[in-house]
Amino acid sequence: MLEIKNLNVNYGAIQALRGISLRVDAGRIVTLIGANGAGKTSTLRAISGLTRASGGEVLYEGRNITNLKPHELVKLGISHVPEGRMVFANLTVLENLQMGAYLQRDKQMIAQDLEKVFGIFPRLLERQKQVAGTLSGGEQQMLAIGRALMSRPRFLMLDEPSLGIAPLLVKAIFEKIVEINRSQGISILLVEQNANLALSISSHGYVLETGSIILEDTAAALRQSEQVRSAYLGGV
Repeated sequence: MLEIKNLNVNYGAIQALRGISLRVDAGRIVTLIGANGAGKTSTLRAISGLTRASGGEVLYEGRNITNLKPHELVKLGISHVPEGRMVFANLTVLENLQMGAYLQRDKQMIAQDLEKVFGIFPRLLERQKQVAGTLSGGEQQMLAIGRALMSRPRFLMLDEPSLGIAPLLVKAIFEKIVEINRSQGISILLVEQNANLALSISSHGYVLETGSIILEDTAAALRQSEQVRSAYLGGV
């Protein structure tokens, strides 16, 4: 569904990505793991048009989408939940979700999509009139994912969904990620510091180090790899 070929990203004289290649097949969850500064967020930002690629290609369903504008990619069915959630803190939960449907003009379809999001995240239904800035970190993450779903994506990118969230809610959010993938058939590219948890719900994984992919394999094989276990799984 999505393929990256020899992608390069530069920030001035600093090369953040050095010719990386990866693919996400339709209906799969694929995880990108690596230390801070390895290039994980740069990869997602280059796919979603937030950071300009300086070389290589991003292909979506066979079409070259390299350096298209973010709103054009949303129209194609690509949605990105950034690190840090980025909810509109001064708007209510409902208003945040409605912002996710800004390209949609059919009110009936928006209502149906809201119902689906509230079905996945009942807590958002309970708090729909609450100002988003007063939600807990976990609730804000649910809201950020729910807002992304309002654009009807077929390909979803999640950047560090467990960051700054209580352990109990992390498990709940990962269960919801699996539910979104299985019930709606949405392909997911996941960037996550909790490598063990991320690989446990993925079919395939890539390991990034200083802007280069140093390992790729099935998620099960990466969880058994001594190199991955010692570097990213705490030696377990």
